[in-house]
Amino acid sequence: MKVAVTRKEHFNAAHRLHNPEWTDDKNQMVFGKCNNPNYHGHNYDLEVTLVGTPDPATGYVYDLKVLSDLIKDHVLHHFDHKNLNLDVAYFKELNPTAENIAIVIWRILRQQIDNQYDLKIKLYETERNVVEYPIH
Repeated sequence: MKVAVTRKEHFNAAHRLHNPEWTDDKNQMVFGKCNNPNYHGHNYDLEVTLVGTPDPATGYVYDLKVLSDLIKDHVLHHFDHKNLNLDVAYFKELNPTAENIAIVIWRILRQQIDNQYDLKIKLYETERNVVEYPIH
């Protein structure tokens, strides 16, 4: 019997969507206002979902306090109130799109959480723009 549990967290970060291999005109055409050379920010909502079997002794699939601490230590500490392009090593060579941010968060947490749990990331860049990774 599999059950999904989700922890919701929040962080604020700035970024600029830009491909250095393209001209300024092409970057502006593709990324629009998200290509602002002075960056722009988002109030991200993050949902981290684990799927597994409840432990017979605790009834937990995964202790959500432990999950919250993992997210805070390994993601929020590095992303919150940061310029993703300048302050976060993962994005030195990777365009910090919502898609790439979700994949990076998944990779970070996958290293911390046993593979017996399915891990899913849902990242709200805005109320209307949402990314999920992975998709099964």
